Amino acid sequence: MHKLDRRSFLGLAGALSVSQAAHAGLALSLLPQQDADDGLTFRVLAIHDIRDDLRADVATVADTCAISTAMLNNIFAWIRANDFRPVSVEQIIAARNGGAPLPPRAVLLSFDDAYASQYTKAFPLLKQYGYPALIAVVSRWTDTPRGQPVRIGYKSLMAPGYFMRWEHLREMADSGLVEIASHTHDMHHGAVANPQGNELPAASAHLYFPELGRYENDDEYQRRTTADLQRCSDLIQANTGVAPRAMVWPYGTYNSALIGASRQLGMRVHFTLDEGPNTPDVPLTRIRRQLVSYDWDAGVMLAQFRRQSAYRGDSHPIERVVDVALDDVYDADPARQEARLSHLLDRIKALEPKSVFLKAYHDPDGSGSARALYFPNRHLPMRADLFSRTAWQLITRTGVQVYAALPLLAFRLPAGHAAAARLVTAAPGADGTPAAARGMPRLSPFDARARATIRDIYYDLARYTSFNGIVFGADACLGESEDAGDAALAAYADWGLPPSVAAIRADPELRRRWSEGKLRHLGDLTRDLAALVTDYQGGSVLTVRTLRADAVLEPDGVARLAQDLDAFAAAYDFVKLPASEDSGAPPSTAWLDGLARAVAAHPLALRKTIFSLQALDGRTGTPIASSALRAQMQRLRAAGARHLGYSPDQFMADQPDLAVLRDVMSMQNLVRPRTGMKV
Repeated sequence: MHKLDRRSFLGLAGALSVSQAAHAGLALSLLPQQDADDGLTFRVLAIHDIRDDLRADVATVADTCAISTAMLNNIFAWIRANDFRPVSVEQIIAARNGGAPLPPRAVLLSFDDAYASQYTKAFPLLKQYGYPALIAVVSRWTDTPRGQPVRIGYKSLMAPGYFMRWEHLREMADSGLVEIASHTHDMHHGAVANPQGNELPAASAHLYFPELGRYENDDEYQRRTTADLQRCSDLIQANTGVAPRAMVWPYGTYNSALIGASRQLGMRVHFTLDEGPNTPDVPLTRIRRQLVSYDWDAGVMLAQFRRQSAYRGDSHPIERVVDVALDDVYDADPARQEARLSHLLDRIKALEPKSVFLKAYHDPDGSGSARALYFPNRHLPMRADLFSRTAWQLITRTGVQVYAALPLLAFRLPAGHAAAARLVTAAPGADGTPAAARGMPRLSPFDARARATIRDIYYDLARYTSFNGIVFGADACLGESEDAGDAALAAYADWGLPPSVAAIRADPELRRRWSEGKLRHLGDLTRDLAALVTDYQGGSVLTVRTLRADAVLEPDGVARLAQDLDAFAAAYDFVKLPASEDSGAPPSTAWLDGLARAVAAHPLALRKTIFSLQALDGRTGTPIASSALRAQMQRLRAAGARHLGYSPDQFMADQPDLAVLRDVMSMQNLVRPRTGMKV
C-alpha cells in the first residue's frame, strides 16, 4: 500500500500472463540488460495452488491465483527454453554477501501456503527439471491434525488434506531442492482493523477491539505478531529439522516492526508482492515477487520480466485522478454517512479512474489547512475515524488506488499544544513593521518540535490506515520573506548565509542560495515523511507533490515559492498541478494552453505531471459545466498531457456528469483496440 497487494488479499489477483512453451522463441534481446550480467539481480515468481479443474472463464474460478499442472509445466519449460536460470535462496544470500555471482537471468521459484498440490504436482516437476524452490508454510494450516478441516480464517474452513503434512515438508527439505520459509503461524487472514468492522491483513494491521472501543497499542501489536512468528519458526524447526531463515509476508504486507521481529528470530530474507526485478539496491528484507495467476500466457510473462517496477521505471503509467474530500463523506448520523459512502463507491466504480486522492483532514473553508483529522492521531482532534474505512472500501470495491492527501505544514494545532506557536513567520518590511506570513498559518519546517509533530501525524496515518500513496499539499512552500523565525535563521547560518532575511535578499547570489536551500529543505522533509510511511507500511508508497501553477508559468518560482517543476519531477512519482488561475475563475483557453506549453518545455517533467482541473468555480462555488471539463481534458491531451484529473468530485450532487467525462477519465477507455495495450 505497498505495499499491500489488495487483489491477492481478496483472492482477485488479476491476469499477469505467461504463454505456452510455443512462445519460447521470443527475442531474448528484449529482456532488461541489468537482469543478465551483474551477478546480483534476480526475479522471483510467486505460485500458489495447482489445480486441474480450472476453466477459462474467470468468473468460474474459485481461486484466481491457482494454476493448472500443465501451465506449471509450461512455465518451467519456458524458463528453460529462454535460458532463465532457477536459483536457490542460498545462492542469492551468497551472491549478496560477496560470494559466487548469480547466473544471468536468475529466477527464484516460490510457492505460498504449502498446499498439498505443491507436494503431489509441483515437487515431481521440480525434481524432473532439477529446479530449486522456496515453499512458505502457514504453520497453523499444516499443523492441523490429520482428518480435521483446516480453519484458514475466523470464518472459513478447508477440507482435510488440502494442505501438506509435516512429513511432506520434511521430505522436500531433505531433497536439497526446497527451502522451507515461514508464512506466519496464524496471521494469513483478515482481522477487524477499524470501528466499522473492515478486515485488513492481520499481520500488518493494528487490530480494533470493538468491545473496548480502541485500537491495539504498539506494545500489544508487537507482542502478538512476535509470538506468532516465534510459534511458526518453532514448529517448522521441530518438524523439518531446519530453522527457517526466510519470511514470506501474507498478502505481501509488512512493516518495519514485522521485519525487526522476524530478523531477531533468524529470518533475514523477506519476500513481498511488490513488482519488479530485485536489483542490487533492493535489500534482502524486501524481495519483490511477481504473482502468478491462473491465466498466465507467455507474451505477458516476457512483458512482466521486462518491467523495471510498478511505477519507477521507463514506462510511467497513465493516471486518471479524482479528488475526494472526506468532509463530503462525513455525517454525524452514521446511517447517512454510510449512505454517502455508498454513493461515492457507486460513482467511482462507474467512472473507473486510476486513483482517488482522498483528503484525510477536515478543511471547512477549503484553504488546505487541517483543523482536524479523519484518523486516530496524537496531536489534532479526530473528527471521525473515517479514512481507514473509506480508503479500504474504495480499494477493494472499486479497484482504484487511494492516495492520502495531507498538508505538509498547515496543521492548526489546538491552543496550548507545545508546537502550536512554532509557525512560519515573515521578515519585517523595509520600514521595520511586521509582515504577515504568506497564506494560511503553517508550522515552521525548521523548528524541531514542529517537525516532530508533523512526523507523528504521518506516522499515525501509516499505523492506523492502509493506502497506496501520499499527496503533499500546496501549503508546502515558502515565500520571499519566509521563514524568518529563530529556528529558520539558525538554519540559514548553518548554510553559510547571514542570519538576516533582509541581508540575504539584498544580495542576488545569497538570495539564490537561500531559495535553493529552502527548496531542498522542504524536499528533505517530504522525503523523510515518505520514508517513515514506507518503512511502516512496507512496499512502495507512491509520492505526489503539489505544485502551484504560477511556479511553472513565472520564471522565478524557486525564489518566490521554493517550488520547482524539474526538482519535483526528479524527486516524486507524480507532480500534481492544479490548473486554476489565481482569481479562482475557470481557466481560459489561452491560459490553459500557456500552462500546457510551459510544462511541455520540460519533457521529463511532462511524463510525471498530473493536470488537475477545477470542477468548481472558485469565485461562486458553482459547478463548472462537465462539457467544459471534457473539452479542457481533450485540449490538454492534444498538447501532450498524459495524466489528468479534476477536483473536487461532488458525488452527492452527481457532479461532474459521469456520462460526459467517462470517455476521458475511465482507465478502461485507455486501451488501444487493435493491440489491447495500455496507452
